Amino acid sequence: MANNIYIHSTANVSEQAKIGEGTKIWINSQIREKSEIGSNCIISKDTYIDTEVKIGNNCKIQNSVSVYHGVTIENDVFVGPNACFTNDKVPRAFDLEWKITPTLVKKGVSIGANATIVCGITLGEYCMVAAGSVVTKDVEPYSLVMGNPAKHYSYVDKMGNKIEGKPNE
Repeated sequence: MANNIYIHSTANVSEQAKIGEGTKIWINSQIREKSEIGSNCIISKDTYIDTEVKIGNNCKIQNSVSVYHGVTIENDVFVGPNACFTNDKVPRAFDLEWKITPTLVKKGVSIGANATIVCGITLGEYCMVAAGSVVTKDVEPYSLVMGNPAKHYSYVDKMGNKIEGKPNE
């Protein structure tokens, strides 16, 4: 592991996980084997990071977030409290041959509190997912989506401010 990493005494971090410089891992978090967390990230209280998850640099993963195997999170991503990612399109407890369906979260995305991100989709650069939304389809870059199922509401700029029309038009 790199230098300047803070791991709270109650966190459970696998020796097989890679943690970047300046990252902080808080109370009761679990970081599983072969996961990779970039530099200057904050992994907040009660967070679960599954095996082989990849998280980029400068990400904030808030309290009680679950990030399951198959999820890739790029740089500068915010994931609000209690947000959840899935990784099985057809979950059945008795299906021993289930396959992981990957999900990609592009650079600069913000995901609101209690949002659910259903597997097999891509969240485009700098898009925003409103709190409580259930995202079942790909989200365009710079799009703000909300609801269940989440639908396009408006476009936002890089800082998350609502704008008229698409960015760069």
